[in-house]
Amino acid sequence: MCYPTPQELGLAARALADEHPGEVRLRQAGTSRAGQPIWVLSVAATATAGTGGARGPAPAGHPTGPDGADGPGGAIGTAGPLDPGGAIGTGGTDDTGGPNGTADANSPADPLATASTAGTGGPNGTADALGTAGPLGTAGTAGAGGAGGPALGGARNVLVVAGAHANEPVGGATALSLARRLLRDPAPRAGCGWHFLLCADPDGADLHRTPRPYSLLDYHRYFFRPPGPEQPEWAPSLLPTDRLPPETLALLALIDELRPVLQVSLHATDLGGSWVQLTRDIPGLAEPFAKSAADLRIPVENGASDAAGWPSPGPGIFVIPEPGSEAAGAFHPEDTRLSTWYHAHRYDGTTAIVEVPMWASDLVDDPTPHPDPRGALRMLAGRLTADAALVAEARERTRGRDRPGPGAPEDPAADALLRAVDWTLALIPRIAVEWTGPGAPAEATAAYIASIDAFGRRLSLRAAAMLLRVLRAEGHPAAPGLDRLVTGWCEEFAARFGARWIPVATQVEHQSRTVLAAYARLVAAGGPTGRV
Repeated sequence: MCYPTPQELGLAARALADEHPGEVRLRQAGTSRAGQPIWVLSVAATATAGTGGARGPAPAGHPTGPDGADGPGGAIGTAGPLDPGGAIGTGGTDDTGGPNGTADANSPADPLATASTAGTGGPNGTADALGTAGPLGTAGTAGAGGAGGPALGGARNVLVVAGAHANEPVGGATALSLARRLLRDPAPRAGCGWHFLLCADPDGADLHRTPRPYSLLDYHRYFFRPPGPEQPEWAPSLLPTDRLPPETLALLALIDELRPVLQVSLHATDLGGSWVQLTRDIPGLAEPFAKSAADLRIPVENGASDAAGWPSPGPGIFVIPEPGSEAAGAFHPEDTRLSTWYHAHRYDGTTAIVEVPMWASDLVDDPTPHPDPRGALRMLAGRLTADAALVAEARERTRGRDRPGPGAPEDPAADALLRAVDWTLALIPRIAVEWTGPGAPAEATAAYIASIDAFGRRLSLRAAAMLLRVLRAEGHPAAPGLDRLVTGWCEEFAARFGARWIPVATQVEHQSRTVLAAYARLVAAGGPTGRV
């Protein structure tokens, strides 16, 4: 299994909508800066088990009753029988996508397995050639309400966002896998529509070209991660509203339309473990999350640098602190609470951010106390500063742009790459101050220090890798030296952390299980527990 491109995601989603025209809808939610479509795949709510058509109770803060609610009976019938496999997603379990070609016993169906395309049109106005689908309501048996009701048909909604960070491509594969799983086992769809934003940043995803990375070096050869103001989820925390990019506006409009009881943002880390960040606690999530990680041999990141000092109701589960709290914090140049994660709160929604590693390291799952956290952080800050200086020196050599000869190629993405390089280098001095300042923890686990170590290594490495892409394309004389630096850093990173590849299918399976567990536990707990 490979990481899908935005174009492959759109084609696979179209095939799924054609295969299940009464239950699945594909529509365009917006357009990227470069004019690419932003696709949303929706799987309709069903009635609860039984024949009355009544749906389960909505979580607290969500309406019940006709036209926006989950009233009994009415025109919505029990969903008809579903094809357990069909022509879509019959990829089997012999995943050979890992770097060593090993089979993965936990492999779900390939998200990009294709199906023969059903004809255009259909009962729900399925559009041709990835066009916008017609209205889709809650699925019911023929003659008991039909399958073509109003767009949101009274159900509550879950929104799953994939591809918010260009260098974290597993989310799109997870979204497709989840959609297929919901068609095979519709229990989570009882009174709930599921909506998948397949790639929030298709332009960025096109610049990060690593469909099947075989090593950390391979992953970084065509690495791209845009600066914060150009990231769809983070942009509202860094830009005024009149300057928000179209990808952010599309996401915000989708949240306003769906008013999701749960928003899930699918993320990934290059090396480390899995963890979940929550805008509100979801009681009981730690248990199924830990079980999934253990089953799939994925370490739980107990001291995630992204969530340092945050309340943790269980291993690997972190709740973003309330405004004004004194929780010591992870370094974020952005204000998390101004991100799109919190936009769902205005509708009493909760957001979960699910991280899964591409390469695993057991160092991030070590709960033993570190003997000298402040000393370790001083050392890591010194190394980060020195590494960044090497990248900054190479960057300075490009400012005069010792331009290549007339026949040398130039990367058309150079400006985007250099903006990202400059953004990353500008963050590093502030991070070094945080690590060595009075707020540095006097006590910390080995897992926390390991997570900080990994975070620092990837910052300099990412800046160097993106700069190298520009220098190589221009035939710049500094390219060979920077290439040796990137190669050495990747090898040191992998060796220090004992990097172990997690097959794409396994990454997808863990994210899928965690999303379904988050929704089940949220509903069991009665929905959100407070307002912001």
